[in-house]
Amino acid sequence: MPPISLLLDVASARGEVYPIPGDNPTVRYGALEDDLARRDLTINAMAIDLASSTLIDPHGGQADLARRHLRFLNPTSLRDDPTRLIRAARYASRLGFQLAEESQSQATSTLAAWPWPWRVGDPPGKAPAALGTRLRRELELLLERENWQLALEFLQEWGGMILFDLNLQKDCYWVRRLDWATRLRLPRMVAFLAGAEDPLALAERLQVPRRQHLLLSQFVDLRRRLAQVELLPLELQPSTPWQWCQLLEAPGLAPQAVALALACGVGPRRPLLRWWLRWRHLGPECSAQELMAAGVPRGPDLGAQLRRSRQHRLEREKL
Repeated sequence: MPPISLLLDVASARGEVYPIPGDNPTVRYGALEDDLARRDLTINAMAIDLASSTLIDPHGGQADLARRHLRFLNPTSLRDDPTRLIRAARYASRLGFQLAEESQSQATSTLAAWPWPWRVGDPPGKAPAALGTRLRRELELLLERENWQLALEFLQEWGGMILFDLNLQKDCYWVRRLDWATRLRLPRMVAFLAGAEDPLALAERLQVPRRQHLLLSQFVDLRRRLAQVELLPLELQPSTPWQWCQLLEAPGLAPQAVALALACGVGPRRPLLRWWLRWRHLGPECSAQELMAAGVPRGPDLGAQLRRSRQHRLEREKL
């Protein structure tokens, strides 16, 4: 019989304290009991003595497993690390468990008290880790690996979306927005953050990847442009496919920004959808090679002819 290979992840037991709520903890070596006491939920705070096969369960995790309850370990669990509420939503969606009543009360009271030194409106870069990078990592796991819709429903029901933004906690359209983002192959993270009062400040606080931050920036710029168009007299608003293409293909505006506007329900839906599905793919009626063969020299004249050729083609399109 061939030998069996086992992969073991070995780590020292440790204890930790949170000198500042929401910031990184101060860590020290500790006993197994210390290590279990720093976990997020009782169901994660169990161990087995390998010598005797005895279950070590000082916090009642086995009973909570039987009741299908998610229970925070201590009264300051969320005060110390609010990302634990995101993890609870992930586990709830994955396992079909419910947040225990006292843990729900802790979430409500902690979020209402907001014990963390940073508040929305303060410089984003000064947010503690659990309201910044650690919060982003938990949200990434939720959106990428879990039943994200159910997990976010739990989080909103518990009041936890306020950790990101008050608008997101009150948001009734995030399901539609993220569903459309999935169809349009946009990052769900970007679509989620787009519903915030200030998406760019939230993206900076969470330190999202540069590419996602840039897409949000372009979306905010497009949203502003579309709002300005709506304020124009009707006769000055875009009324042809060519005029819409000029607006939506402005320098510095990626196609994904238009897709994000579609997902968010920003601007007039029909021209944006027509542009995304068809107009942006339509090129000039005559190619550059054909125009040069007809005597048009390389340079600005060729570019102008190609634009006019595309304009003529788009003017035959229906709005």
